[in-house]
Amino acid sequence: MSKVREYIDFWVENSVNAAEQYSTPGASQNVHDLVRRLVEGASGQGISEEAMTNEVGDLTKYIRDKLSAANKAEKDRSK
Repeated sequence: MSKVREYIDFWVENSVNAAEQYSTPGASQNVHDLVRRLVEGASGQGISEEAMTNEVGDLTKYIRDKLSAANKAEKDRSK
């Protein structure tokens, strides 16, 4: 696994969270804010936005898909 992919996976695991189902929307997170935070954090690790795009494709779509999956998993879990 590449350093870039490892960073992205770690960041997503720790930063993209499902919305709370029974109270306030805890992680109805803004995708553009998440992407901005991902890019800023990666930059601090010497990883460029271009390198991340080369690894996973469009970052906005990738993060949107991860957030949707987290929300779906939480909704399914709470049934």
